[in-house]
Amino acid sequence: MYEDNAACIAQIKEGFIKGDRTKHIPPKFFYPHKLQKNQEIEVKQIRSQDNLVDLFTKALPKSIFQKLVYGIGMRRLYKQSDC
Repeated sequence: MYEDNAACIAQIKEGFIKGDRTKHIPPKFFYPHKLQKNQEIEVKQIRSQDNLVDLFTKALPKSIFQKLVYGIGMRRLYKQSDC
């Protein structure tokens, strides 16, 4: 599993960390920690600009958008004419 958020990675690897920013999150939502602990998933950090999922979750500059679209395998079937 690739993740670009360092705090999220720490939560998954360390489990429930009670702090000012996480005290409102019930421990039952830390299931990925259990999966990681049992070696069912492996969490790796990825740069945000290389995270293919960003294509579906946020507005991106044209160059990064085109790079990610290519990264998921989308290709044009025909060339657009310059109208």
